[in-house]
Amino acid sequence: MPNILIKVPTGAFSDQQRKRLLTCVSEAAIAHEHMGSDPRQRSLCWVLVEEVRAADWLCGGISVHAHAIPCIVLVKVPAGVLDEQMRKDYVLGLHQAIEKSTEPDDGRMLMTSIQLTDVADGTWGANGSLWRLADFTRAAGYGHFLPST
Repeated sequence: MPNILIKVPTGAFSDQQRKRLLTCVSEAAIAHEHMGSDPRQRSLCWVLVEEVRAADWLCGGISVHAHAIPCIVLVKVPAGVLDEQMRKDYVLGLHQAIEKSTEPDDGRMLMTSIQLTDVADGTWGANGSLWRLADFTRAAGYGHFLPST
């Protein structure tokens, strides 16, 4: 049940690319968290793209927007959902999802900074209630926590 915020410079992605970005990142997150396929489970994956004025964004003290597309990705997940290998795969999967959203002939380098943050058990509120890992597991259908049949 991730909450994902993607910050990009204004104009870095067209409307069509932003739509593709939202879809590709959502699919990657659902896959890497092993969420269930039920639409109610999938609806727990929230992705938001926030544009920041390019003039307000520097990399190394300079504006790189003519040569690069910088993206900051902040991912909040319930503590205990991801192990070390899942984290590595998740970061790569998110980078690849963002890469799919760019135009092949764009020419600018994609630069991603992806932060996976665990939200401590019992500190994430959903619809007015505090949830624990067991609540998230029931709601999201985390496949890696379900008993094997």
